[in-house]
Amino acid sequence: MTYRLKLKIFEGPLDLLLHLIKEQKMDIQDISVAEISNQYLSYLDLMNDLNLDVAGEYLVMAAELTRLKSKILLPSHGEDDDDEEGTDPRDELARRLMEYQRYKQAAGGLRNLEYERQQLFSRGSEIQVEEGEEEVIVDATVFDLFSAFKQVLSQRTFKEDFEIKITTLSVSERINRVLETLNEHESVTFESLFVNNTTKQEIIVTFLALLELMRMTLIRVQQGTHFETIRVYRTSDRETQEEVLKDYQEIEMDTEVDPEPLKNTP
Repeated sequence: MTYRLKLKIFEGPLDLLLHLIKEQKMDIQDISVAEISNQYLSYLDLMNDLNLDVAGEYLVMAAELTRLKSKILLPSHGEDDDDEEGTDPRDELARRLMEYQRYKQAAGGLRNLEYERQQLFSRGSEIQVEEGEEEVIVDATVFDLFSAFKQVLSQRTFKEDFEIKITTLSVSERINRVLETLNEHESVTFESLFVNNTTKQEIIVTFLALLELMRMTLIRVQQGTHFETIRVYRTSDRETQEEVLKDYQEIEMDTEVDPEPLKNTP
C-alpha cells in the first residue's frame, strides 16, 4: 500500500528560488537559469520521494523555468521572437523575485519590531544584561530544512534490504518522540534528531514529523546565518503541546508510512 502525505508546504516557489539563489551565491539579476532549473527540479524530486503533495504553483514554476531555459539555449528566429531585440529573457523573473524579496524583507522588519517590543520591560522590572556581543540568529525556512535533510541523507550509506518488512512507521508517533527530546533539552541540532535513525525510512519519517511540528508552530528552527547549523527549539509547554496534538489528531488521521515504497528510493 502506497501513501500520500498531504502536508501543506507553507512557502511558495518564489521562496524556493530565492533560497537556491542564496545557496548558489548568485545575483538575482544574473541568474544561471540552467543551474537554478536543475536545482529546482531536484527539490521537486525530493518532495516526490517524500510523497508530499506538491502544489500546482510549483509545477507551473517548473514549466516556466524549463521554457526560460530553452529560450536562452535555443537561437532566436526573428519573426517568431515576441520579445524586443536585446531584452534578456531573465528580466521578468528577476523583477518578480526582487519584488517578492522586498515584500519578505518588509514583513521580516515588522516581525523584528514586534520582537523588540516584546523585549521591553515596564518600570520596576529587573533586567539581567549579559556581557558580550549578541549573537545574530535568523529563522530557518522550510527549504533550509530540506537542504539540511539532503545533507543528512548524503552522509548515510543504506544497504539494500530485500526482506519483507511488516513494521509501519507513524509520523504521529515520531512527533511525540521529537517533542519528548525537546522537552528534555533547551534545544537540539537538526542533525542530532537523526542519530538513532538506522534506516532511510526512519530518517524520512523523522523529517516529516519536523515539518508537521513546524507547521503547527510547536517548534521553531533557527541558525546563526543562512546555511549554518540549524537548531530546533520547542515553542510551548507540555500542556499546550497536548492540546495542539489533540486537535491535530482529531482533524488529521494518523499518517502511517509504509516502508515498502520508500526502501527502493535511490
